[in-house]
Amino acid sequence: MASIPVHAFVSAVQAEQYRTQGYFLLEAVIPDRHIALLRDECASAIARIHEHMDHAGTDTLGITHRNSRYFISNLSNEGTRVRDFLFSPLMADICRATLGNTAYLFFEQYVVKAAERGMKFSWHQDSGYVPYAHPPYLTCWCTLDDVNEGNGTVYVLPYDRAGTRERVEHRKEEGSNDLVGYFGDDPGEPVIAPAGSIAVFSSTVFHRSGPNLTDRMRRIYLAQYSASPLMTLDGARPLHSAEPFPLDSQTA
Repeated sequence: MASIPVHAFVSAVQAEQYRTQGYFLLEAVIPDRHIALLRDECASAIARIHEHMDHAGTDTLGITHRNSRYFISNLSNEGTRVRDFLFSPLMADICRATLGNTAYLFFEQYVVKAAERGMKFSWHQDSGYVPYAHPPYLTCWCTLDDVNEGNGTVYVLPYDRAGTRERVEHRKEEGSNDLVGYFGDDPGEPVIAPAGSIAVFSSTVFHRSGPNLTDRMRRIYLAQYSASPLMTLDGARPLHSAEPFPLDSQTA
């Protein structure tokens, strides 16, 4: 197997952990200016979601629940500043160390748990939300707040403990609309990290999160990239996004 390139932000040990166990953690690596802009865009996005809910006369849109948890996607298509972060040297470095020399923006979204009411999110693989077998892609779970077991951090299940590194079929959970793919009793490894950290994991790594039991929101920004475009089943168009990441122009 060809060696994985390692650059300014990702060590050789971390790159090897990604290859063998499917994940690693980078602590406090996001620049302050990017944390600030991502927080600002998050607040604006939540306000827009509330407007949509009010117009529809509902408190639930898919797996988003008002004042509990929010999944807000594809702001990069709306001319927001999130693109400054998505195509930054930091993210280029992570893509090189995990995907190789080519990368495409696949999907991005905010995942927010409200204070004292944020719901849990069940065991799943991100690949479980793609409706066919595909090459694993990359998830960057970026913390906009300090995260711990009290405010609903993510728990990851290493490949050797999950018993698989392949995509499995998921089942929809009644009430939450979550897709669930792991039903064992392993609690997983909690990500305890300060704001500005990134949990980097493969789309075939099982992960879950607990409820937010604190008096503050827990805000996460997810940036996902693939080594090649992921298309719809008929191959007619990209499943989400397939924007090339100009890795050669991004240096640390």
